[in-house]
Amino acid sequence: MRESVFGFDQPEDSPGFLLWQTMVTWQRLIKKALDPYNISHAQFVILANVLWFERVNQKPTQILIVRSTKLDKMTVSKSLKKLVAEGLIKRREHETDTRAKSVYLTAKGKAMASKLVPMVEKIDEEFFGVISATHQRSLVNILADLVSKIEKRK
Repeated sequence: MRESVFGFDQPEDSPGFLLWQTMVTWQRLIKKALDPYNISHAQFVILANVLWFERVNQKPTQILIVRSTKLDKMTVSKSLKKLVAEGLIKRREHETDTRAKSVYLTAKGKAMASKLVPMVEKIDEEFFGVISATHQRSLVNILADLVSKIEKRK
């Protein structure tokens, strides 16, 4: 019989626990920066995502935002409703799919996203800047590989 229900000698030996600690610490910094703008992290990610899609001349739909951000449908739906109410996003009938709505930034939304993206990227730069550029690239590669493999399992 096993002595412990834990699979690790120390909590810090668990990649899941370390990822959790990293994520919580990082999210706390992002939340603190976004709070004065009355915008949640999920709402920011959606704004930034729509800005990115517009930059590459792609018209996002709600389902494309779900797939791209990995946020659940309900979070995206609720966040979009708030962003529409705040005048940052607008939705229109999709040109070819009558079941879908295209999502666009308003001028106010574009200004907000353009202000917040560099701010959040600076937080990322400082947060991840405590490790070498080589380790940062390795981390990005590992996380991208992990997300890719998880997506293939669905």
